[in-house]
Amino acid sequence: MRSDVQPLTVAGLLGDKREEWGLSVAAGEQGLAANSISTGDINRPGMALAGYTGVFLRERIQIVGSTELSFLATMTPELRNEAVHRLLSLRPPCVIVTKGLGLPEVWKKKAGEFAVPILVTSMDTTPFIHALSAFIDYRLAPRDFVNGELVDVFGVGLLITGDSGIGKSECALDLVDRGHRLIADDLVKVLRRGAGIVMGYSAARTPELAHHIEIRGVGIVDVYGLYGVRAIRIQKRIEVEVKLVHWKPGMDYERTGIEEKLTEILGVRIPRVAIPVIPGKNLALVLEVIAKNHILKVFGYQPAKVFDDALTSVMSKSPRIDPFIADDQE
Repeated sequence: MRSDVQPLTVAGLLGDKREEWGLSVAAGEQGLAANSISTGDINRPGMALAGYTGVFLRERIQIVGSTELSFLATMTPELRNEAVHRLLSLRPPCVIVTKGLGLPEVWKKKAGEFAVPILVTSMDTTPFIHALSAFIDYRLAPRDFVNGELVDVFGVGLLITGDSGIGKSECALDLVDRGHRLIADDLVKVLRRGAGIVMGYSAARTPELAHHIEIRGVGIVDVYGLYGVRAIRIQKRIEVEVKLVHWKPGMDYERTGIEEKLTEILGVRIPRVAIPVIPGKNLALVLEVIAKNHILKVFGYQPAKVFDDALTSVMSKSPRIDPFIADDQE
């Protein structure tokens, strides 16, 4: 794996979302490239404007809407100037004003003094806060790249890994041909989203380059062009890693499935199944069984454990038969 987390500045936020959110710069341009955004948590600075800054979290973007501006309008000019000075002197990454509201001149003056960019959006306050927080959480999510294939099999995200040339791409193509959906080939971009969730995406830089599979001896195969839109997905939660390994005589591999093996991706532990590869083995069928088995486990049914309990019960109730005595009786 290799990390690909890029820092997010106010200038980066503006460049990514200027048109979608109708953002414009009202003041503090000198802080656009210098000020970094480190958290998706958002703050409404009413307490700071009122005079209390004891627990002010300066790393958060400050959202100013009609409530804050109406509150400031009740103050005398001197108190209003003092409140704006107090807020911007704490140097948050930026201040974003919603609903396209206009600001008194003191905001622009203090923004330039403390290099705090002030952005204005035409969006309403609550929808904008939700959109902004979701974007920053995605943009700052821990991420890595994993060599492998990601396929949606019966709604389960299977990450297929293994040595180069072992047949990962051919296995993914076989699954697509059986009606399943491809998310990424060769290189999977992985993001940790929330507690215990890792999402997989194509690592292609543009949508036109995604959803292609390289098959040795054939070349590049366009899955979307061959199978249509139902054969692809943009993203999928990674739920099971299937590691393809070269079979060797005497190798130790799982026979019962009672003890679940785990692997860790970005600090999240998920089940891992190692499948020995031999000529003629129907890997696509095996992966379909892995996906169905995982669904059963999610619903609380453990097939291997149920079988083991039943076998133990039968053995405990059956009388012990001595094979040598049985031979003599014959």
